[in-house]
Amino acid sequence: MLLALGAVVVGLSKTALPGAGTLAVALFAAVLPARESTATLLLLLIVGDMFALWTYRRHARWRMLVRLIPAVLAGILLGVLFLAVADDVGVRRVIGVLLLLVVAVTLWRRYAAARGGREPSGGWPAAAVYGTLGGFTTMVANAAGPVMSMYFLAARFPVKTFLGTAAWFFAVVNIGKVPFAAALGLFSVDSLWIDLWLLPAVIVGALAGRVLARRLRQEVFERLVIVLTVIGALYLLW
Repeated sequence: MLLALGAVVVGLSKTALPGAGTLAVALFAAVLPARESTATLLLLLIVGDMFALWTYRRHARWRMLVRLIPAVLAGILLGVLFLAVADDVGVRRVIGVLLLLVVAVTLWRRYAAARGGREPSGGWPAAAVYGTLGGFTTMVANAAGPVMSMYFLAARFPVKTFLGTAAWFFAVVNIGKVPFAAALGLFSVDSLWIDLWLLPAVIVGALAGRVLARRLRQEVFERLVIVLTVIGALYLLW
């Protein structure tokens, strides 16, 4: 039941609530060993990515995606090295700490801008930091959703542009992670059977997210992303 709930959340996170993806990570890690949960969840995320592209493929901000490429590749390679030596507890705690740090930095940047400082942006320095963290967290625990959500929030994207840019980003990154996960021996016959049974739940969540996204106001959307990110990070630490 927890895995089915997590699969529904995967669909919702792809088409309406990007920060909710961490809750799916936490649910899968609570039921399965952390390393195995990474591979099991990865294939379901790719299915969700296809629904996100179907819905928002025309709304991406390509210039920002190109900025992220070098840093994300570096982060993925760091994640591969970390997975080769880390245990399940280490994986969960590292991801939890990183997510809380990202939220804190993003909120501080917004506070500084509100007090008359420079407006947060998605420029090259931000792309280097968020891209590296995003690549690392997506390789280690499929938890880059909140990291990249903070980056896209800093860029002040409208809801559809946010979701469209995120859709292309994660579709490419998640498919690119498959060979690395296979080389690390993270896939198994059992994980593929679990994915097959959970596939309908992902589809239900994705379709529900399409309806929900049309009803969300910008300020509500941004607050939900931040709150869901913090909840997921605290759960991983606990």
